[in-house]
Amino acid sequence: MKTIIAACSQNLSGSRASVQTALRTLLAVPWPSQRDIRSGLQLLAVLQWVLSFLLLGTVSLLVLIYLLFTSLWPISVLYLAWIILDWDTPEKGGRRLPSLRHWTVWKHFRDYFPVKLVKTHDLSPSHNYIIGSHPHGILCVGAFCNFITASTGFQEMFPGIQSFLTTLAGNFRLPLFREYLMSGGLCPVTRRAIGYLLSQKGTGNAVAIVIGGAAESLSCRPGVTTLILRNRKGFVRMALQHGAFLVPSFSFGENDLFRQVVFEEGSWMRSIQRRFQKMMGFAPCVFYGRGLTSGSSRGFLPYARPITTVVGEPLAVPKVGNPSREMVDRYHEMYIRALLKLFNENKTKYGLSETDELHIL
Repeated sequence: MKTIIAACSQNLSGSRASVQTALRTLLAVPWPSQRDIRSGLQLLAVLQWVLSFLLLGTVSLLVLIYLLFTSLWPISVLYLAWIILDWDTPEKGGRRLPSLRHWTVWKHFRDYFPVKLVKTHDLSPSHNYIIGSHPHGILCVGAFCNFITASTGFQEMFPGIQSFLTTLAGNFRLPLFREYLMSGGLCPVTRRAIGYLLSQKGTGNAVAIVIGGAAESLSCRPGVTTLILRNRKGFVRMALQHGAFLVPSFSFGENDLFRQVVFEEGSWMRSIQRRFQKMMGFAPCVFYGRGLTSGSSRGFLPYARPITTVVGEPLAVPKVGNPSREMVDRYHEMYIRALLKLFNENKTKYGLSETDELHIL
C-alpha cells in the first residue's frame, strides 16, 4: 500500500512539474507586437477584398442554384424575383451605403500597400467630371481604394465631390455581388449608367472610368507602362454630351502588385485571351502574387508595393448634344497630352526613372 501511495505521489509531483514547465514555456513565448497585429489586420483586409472580388459572385450563384433543389428553394425564387424587379437599379445610380466607405477595414487595406492619393488641382462642385483612371493593372487596387473607400481622404481633398467607379456590367448580374458593388458606389460601365450619373444627380459627381479595361490588363507587368487609349474615345464623347470636365489620373505602382505571364502577340495563348475577352468582357490573365503565410511564397494576394494615385488638372469641356468626330478627336488628343504631362511631371517622385516613358496604344 505504501508503495502504491509513493508511486502516486511521484506521478503527481511529475505532473505538477510538467504543468509548471509548460506554463513557463508559454510565458516565455513573445507576445505579438503592435506592428505584428497591424500587419495581420492589413493582410486579412486584403484577403477579404480579393476573395470578395474573385469568389463572392460565383459562390453566391452556385449556392442559390443548389438551394433550388432543396426545401429552401423559396429563398432562391424570392431573390430571383427581387433581381428582376431591381434590374435597372445599377444603371440608375445604384444603392450607395455611405457607411460602407468608412469601414475600418479599408484603412487596413490602404496601409497594406500603402495607397496614397495626391491632389494637384481643385475640382469645383458646380461641375460634373469623368476621371480617367490609368493604368488598369490586374485588380484596379488604386482606383478602388481612392474612389470607392474613404480611406485616402478623397472627400476631404475634394469637398462637395461624390466619386463613383465603373466596372463590368456583367458583375451586376451576379447575386449578392451586385448588392456589394452598389453599396460602395460602383456602377456599370455603360452609356446609360454613366449618363444617368452625369445628368440626373445634379452636379458635383465624379465618375471614374478605367479606360484601358480588360485589354490593358493583358499588358500589365512591372517596369512596363503601356496604356490602351488611342482608340478609346467613347468617354470623351460622353463628356461632351453632358458637359462633364475630363480629369486624368495615374496610379504609380499599380503594375507592380502582381507578376503576370505575358504571352506574345500572335501566339495561340494570346489569341485565346483575346477571344475570351470579346465573349465575356474580361481577359483571363495568368498571374501570381504573394502567399498568405509569407511575402516570399507565391499565391493570389498582391505584393505590398506603394501605390500613389495622382489626380490631374480638369480639362474644361463644353456641352454639345451631338459632337462631331473632329471635336471628339480634338478633345481626346487634349486629354492624352494632359495625361502625358501628369505622368512626366510625377514619375520620378513615385518610383520611376527619368527615362521611363508612357506608351499609349
